[in-house]
Amino acid sequence: MNAPVPVSLLVNGEPIDAFVLPRLNLADFLRENLKLTGTHVGCEHGVCGACTVRLDGEIVRSCLMLTVQAQGASVETIEGLSDSGEIADLQAAFRERNALQCGYCTPGMLITAQDLLKHVSVPDRRAIREHLSGNYCRCTGYQAIVDAVEATAKTRAERDV
Repeated sequence: MNAPVPVSLLVNGEPIDAFVLPRLNLADFLRENLKLTGTHVGCEHGVCGACTVRLDGEIVRSCLMLTVQAQGASVETIEGLSDSGEIADLQAAFRERNALQCGYCTPGMLITAQDLLKHVSVPDRRAIREHLSGNYCRCTGYQAIVDAVEATAKTRAERDV
């Protein structure tokens, strides 16, 4: 089947109606059709985590998902999480601890870290490393990233007391 098919979804709170080829993956749709280039494509095998987005509240690898599979779903990209301010403190901690260096992995790391912090308010370093283990970074050696997530968790916990 090579004919475009209709798809309707919510992306960062905005309704999107489009016609797409059935074989178009979600990462390419977000980047090329919607110009949301914060979703990076690294390995195209779901291994590196650069293409991580939230689909109906759960993190997924958008390079492994066809756009048509997102029919009727809500997709949140790094742009949406940044614009809403949901991860502002996490972004600041990444910046302060030099946990973003080249920046290629950063969107996926931030989305994955936020996912962890939504489920575990103050994870220990082992839990942070484990949760982020599906995201590759070739620049920081992970220490700064773990530091940033840990600091954000502690700050949020202190703020919520």
